Amino acid sequence: MPDFAEPLARLINEFKRLPGIGQKSAQRLAFHVLRASREDAEHLAQAILDVKDKLGLCRVCNNISDRELCQFCSDTNRDPKVVCVVEEPHGILGIETTRQYEGRYHVLHGALSPLRGIGPDSLKIKSLVERIGQGGIEEVIVATNPTVEGEATAVYLARLLKPLGVKVSRIGMGVPVGSDLEFADEVTISKAMEGRREM
Repeated sequence: MPDFAEPLARLINEFKRLPGIGQKSAQRLAFHVLRASREDAEHLAQAILDVKDKLGLCRVCNNISDRELCQFCSDTNRDPKVVCVVEEPHGILGIETTRQYEGRYHVLHGALSPLRGIGPDSLKIKSLVERIGQGGIEEVIVATNPTVEGEATAVYLARLLKPLGVKVSRIGMGVPVGSDLEFADEVTISKAMEGRREM
């Protein structure tokens, strides 16, 4: 790696820590920031700080929000009887692009992975059980990723939730196995939602 001035080298190293950013992309981004005006750099820095300082989790579904309730939980037009469970907040985006799902969400913030020490207590499962216990929820659609961890999480949730008297369904396998929901196109997600099955 060429020798860069320390502040530039530090910025390159920080960009390299981002997912999908290698050495060359990190250098391009760092040089872009270097060429940008101070005002543009300040806007970028402030946007990053705002994400850390002004965002939290919705008190109901654990989605990222800048308010107590996220946009989906506060939307009275959405069906409160159907809850779609996703691993991460970005999983919601894939489902929303179909414009077909009109229920609410629940974000687990991960998937079961005993090898990595992620058990049920590490995920937002307890709050899902509490939501169902309050009544009004009739169906839970499990939309975890079609990976080994996602499947294990889906099976665990089905066994946990069915005795509570709710219908538990799994999205159809229109989503390729081994991929993440955020990378699936809207037609694939739409077909997966249509093809969901009871567990």
